[in-house]
Amino acid sequence: MKGVVFTEFMDMVEQQFSVDMLDDIIEDAQLPSDGAYTAVGTYPHSEMVALVSALSARSGVAVTVLLRAFGEYLFGRFVRGYSAFFKGQSDAFTFIAGIENVIHAEVRKLYPDAELPRFEVEYRDDRRLVIIYSSERHFEDLAEGLIAGCIAHFGRPVTLRRETVGEGPQRRERFLLERS
Repeated sequence: MKGVVFTEFMDMVEQQFSVDMLDDIIEDAQLPSDGAYTAVGTYPHSEMVALVSALSARSGVAVTVLLRAFGEYLFGRFVRGYSAFFKGQSDAFTFIAGIENVIHAEVRKLYPDAELPRFEVEYRDDRRLVIIYSSERHFEDLAEGLIAGCIAHFGRPVTLRRETVGEGPQRRERFLLERS
């Protein structure tokens, strides 16, 4: 995972919990990196799993809830830090449908070693967008939070539902978005 995800997670923990909580979860997680991340570095996703698990254990908040909340937070940070990606984007459907071919294409130019999840548009019309998320890391809850953050950013009411497709390591998630 790219270091920017780690640095933003640490910022969220500081803001929403405390610096002491961040220090505690870094210690609890027993990370090979010792929690020293740079935004442009690449780190094993297992370290994010360890950090979120440690935060869940200390805070009593479920891992799924923490990952969704982090996704929403992260989307807001992306809006501020990568404003060029949002120019000319008029709504959540257009933005989300373009993640793979626009956003991820640009990220790969900047970070050729990035291991990004896939977002495949399964169906799209004026009222509905259906996308399939797949990733070996299975951060579906983080993806759901990012999508929810995107919906909130564009401000038009959209209902978001999620369903699992398949089982085991080949499992994927289908996100169904419908305009109200």
